[in-house]
This record gives sequence, structure tokens and C-alpha cells, in this order.
Amino acid sequence: MNINLTLFGQTIAFAIFVWFCMKYVWPPITAAMAERQKKIAEGLDAAGRAQRDLDLAQEKASQTLRETKEQATQIIEQANKSANLIVEEAKEQARSEGERLITAAKAEIEQEVNRAKDDLRAQVAVLAVRGAEQILGSEIDAKAHSEMVNKLASQL
Repeated sequence: MNINLTLFGQTIAFAIFVWFCMKYVWPPITAAMAERQKKIAEGLDAAGRAQRDLDLAQEKASQTLRETKEQATQIIEQANKSANLIVEEAKEQARSEGERLITAAKAEIEQEVNRAKDDLRAQVAVLAVRGAEQILGSEIDAKAHSEMVNKLASQL
């Protein structure tokens, strides 16, 4: 056997093997590798999109929380203002009611004073008539002299 012939035969067999692998074995392997590479790229893209979506969701949640806190603060401020207004209105109503009661009490007191003055005038008139009777020693008719008595009472 000749080494050159063996080497030549092995070279032909290797070339046929390489051709067979290139024709039938290599395409499915490269297709599987390309598909795997594509799946990995899609997975990385999906992970990136998910991360962006998560960041957006967290930002939106924090923004919603801030807005909710602001609304709660505004509601509390409005409630405080309403409470202050109610308290002020109640104070004003109490003041006006107090002033009304004081005015009514003053009017009632003045009426009582006027009644007391009228009673005192009548009593003074009676006492004046009695005093005049005693001084004159005769009886004075109050009905006959009522005009004088009234005049005397109004002067007092």
C-alpha cells in the first residue's frame, strides 16, 4: 500500500464528509443556534421592556400617591376652614343673641323703672292729698281735684 494513495483516499473521504456535514448537518445546527440567539435577544428585550414598564408603574404609583397626599391635605385644609367658619358663625350668633338679650333686658328694666316711677307718682299724689287734707283740716275730693293731682304728680 502506498501512503500517497491512502492519504489521497482519506482526503477524498474527508472532503465527502465535510460536504455531507455542510449539506445536511450544518444547516439545522446553524438554524437552531440562530433560533436560540433570537429567543435570547427576545428574552432580553422583554426583560428590558418589563423593567421600563416597572419603572413607569413605580413612577405612576408615586405620582398618584403624591396627588392623593395633596388632595388629602387640601381636604384637611378645607375641613379646618369650614370648622373655623362654623365656629366664627356660632360666635357671631352668640354675640348677636347676647346683644339681643341685653337690649331686651334693658328695655324690660326701663319699663319696670317707668312703672315704678308711675307707682311712686301715684303714691306721692295720694300722700300730697292726705298731707293737704291734714294741713287744711278738711277733706279734699281726689276726683274733683284730679287735674291738680296729676299736674303735681307729673312735676315730681
